[in-house]
Amino acid sequence: MIRDNEDIARRTTGTPIKITGVKTVVVNAEMRNWIFVKVLTDQPGLYGWGEASLNWKTRAVTGAVEDLEPMLLGRDPRDIEQCVRAMNKFSYYNLGMVGVTAISGIEHALWDIFGKSVGLPVWRLLGGKVRDRVRVYTHLGLGEMKSVYETFDVGSLKERAAAVVEKGYDALKVVFIPYGAHTSPIPAQRHVGKMMEALRTTVGDGVDIMIDFHGRPGSIAAAMGFIRELEPYRPMFCEEPVQPGDTEALRIIAEKAECPIASGERLVGIKEFQPVFNQRALHIAQPDLNHTGGLLEGKRIAAAAEAALIGIAPHNPNGPLAGVAALHFDVSTPNFVIQEEMSGAVPWYDDVVQTPIRRVGSAWEVPELPGFGIEVNEAEAAKHPFKPEVMHAMSAVLEDGTIVDW
Repeated sequence: MIRDNEDIARRTTGTPIKITGVKTVVVNAEMRNWIFVKVLTDQPGLYGWGEASLNWKTRAVTGAVEDLEPMLLGRDPRDIEQCVRAMNKFSYYNLGMVGVTAISGIEHALWDIFGKSVGLPVWRLLGGKVRDRVRVYTHLGLGEMKSVYETFDVGSLKERAAAVVEKGYDALKVVFIPYGAHTSPIPAQRHVGKMMEALRTTVGDGVDIMIDFHGRPGSIAAAMGFIRELEPYRPMFCEEPVQPGDTEALRIIAEKAECPIASGERLVGIKEFQPVFNQRALHIAQPDLNHTGGLLEGKRIAAAAEAALIGIAPHNPNGPLAGVAALHFDVSTPNFVIQEEMSGAVPWYDDVVQTPIRRVGSAWEVPELPGFGIEVNEAEAAKHPFKPEVMHAMSAVLEDGTIVDW
């Protein structure tokens, strides 16, 4: 592999390169589908891999990738800014989450090609190394989706949290805010407080805890009712306490809360992040590099956040290629705080992809292979073809039949 990359770098230095095709490989990871994107070139052995996974939108995203392909054919993949502009500008209509996710996966693959063509890891092309390791956190069940989204019992919570710590992590995220609307009943608040107390007692003060609200509260008051129960146990942050889009509500919560507030996984591009930064409506921004436009746009978001004294904790519940792209971004981003990862989502996680991700304790090591340093085993991937994903959101219904936010 290393010799092949060295040969590619020698052969392509100063040589025109053209994109000849863009394809997708869908891998069903039981609770969600991973969408891998492969960009092909006219240079033998030179191609790039990215990821464009978006839950419950697999066929829409793969269709978007197919629609975007003609805008790239014949272009030099190393002209990343120009390629992204072509996909955005020539599309005419605003692309939204589906289209920008497709662009993100393609853009990742272009960086992989660029790195391979010059024999350097992508993080060097993004500005170089600003840290020697990347702190990460995982979820209950080590990424197993049922544990992540369906742990509301104190006993199960303690057992699964202890298992995470035993694996060497010093930070974890939980999702135990109940479905609700514009009020938060006292029993519901008390149960959240009880869960948090049990969690802190189990893992101790040396482990950071993040609570993902998933935008479930339907009002500022409802969100604050739960936050007040959590504050005594010093969460690292409370994530998405209200639905994205209401910057004023988020700002009020950030001012009232006695713990850091995070959000941003559902925002697209610097244009949607900038108003949030201008109002100092959060403390930690969580762009998803699969969904916000790619690494270049992620770096713009991070720079704007840094100017507003806001940290960056990229969202990433996706597959192994998304993790590698985030790793390279994190190595090169000064205001990075912590990285989400779900490496235990399926037992065969590492079989479909060879990655340079190496975890020591609760941190990823800095990779040195050219490009992203990844290779997809397409034969192994084919053993896990597309399937409709589990619709967790279908459970977001109150006792009276009201459909609420998942």
